[in-house]
Amino acid sequence: MRSNLRIGVVGATGAVGAITLDLLRERGYDAVRAFASARSAGSTLDGLTVEEATPETLGVGDLELCLFSVGTAASRELVPLAAAGGALCIDKSAAFRLQEGIPLVVPEVNGDRAHQNEGIVANPNCCSIPLAMTLAPIRDAVGLRRVRVATYQSASGAGAQAMDRLRRESSSDHDLRMDWEFDGVEFDEEEKIRAETRKILELPDLPVSATCVRVPVLVGHAEALWLETDTPLSSAEAREVLSEAPGLRIDEFPSPGKAVGVDEVLVGRIRRDTTVENGLALFVACDNLRKGAALNAIQIAELALRERSAA
Repeated sequence: MRSNLRIGVVGATGAVGAITLDLLRERGYDAVRAFASARSAGSTLDGLTVEEATPETLGVGDLELCLFSVGTAASRELVPLAAAGGALCIDKSAAFRLQEGIPLVVPEVNGDRAHQNEGIVANPNCCSIPLAMTLAPIRDAVGLRRVRVATYQSASGAGAQAMDRLRRESSSDHDLRMDWEFDGVEFDEEEKIRAETRKILELPDLPVSATCVRVPVLVGHAEALWLETDTPLSSAEAREVLSEAPGLRIDEFPSPGKAVGVDEVLVGRIRRDTTVENGLALFVACDNLRKGAALNAIQIAELALRERSAA
């Protein structure tokens, strides 16, 4: 992308927005504007004056790229207007992820979908991204029969306020606050992971069972995976397959702490699961604010806009 590309970061004062601004600066983009709610408008952030995100400010057509890290309701209102104004919109919320005709993209897995957009591309859930990146090379090597995943999600996944609350708490106050909607069977987070993983991998009937919990960690999500494959794959062969996959890094003992500030997804504890036929077990850790959110969105934009330039 051009260094002078006119970019709007919407939700700039949030946890993901701050990382987005940092990454854009690292990549040399210098025509960036920061947008947030009326409460933050007029404040200064990294030398930028924060503007209020409204239909008027985002829909006037003077932005070429908008990176959205706001709530679902706000995205549903603002994203279509920014797209109608000519901006390519990469949205981090759940508003458009499962909508027919809108690509849901992890560049290392289905990057070719990034350019198949009409102005909007959805950025997956912060657990769906590392999950899909780990599953895709195994799918390609031996096929997938079934996936079970338990996620251990940090406070930053619930936003800056949740991080502040965790910092104020003593260790005796920590609990597993579930900030997702519960339908009596599962959390909506668990349903999202199943549906999004199927869409990204283009395996609509893949059995995926997820259990999600929030843990008292500031940044970094972890996932324990149990896989059943169509044909056998030894732990040594799985390690080789995963070590060659883009965006993954083999680590013997992945942890959220090791993943913080790292662009790759850490994968380790690769071993056979002897309780099922063709079973594998492994452990994954990812910086949910970087590859789980901000970095993935920027990579999507770079892919999509490269295709636009070449057209």
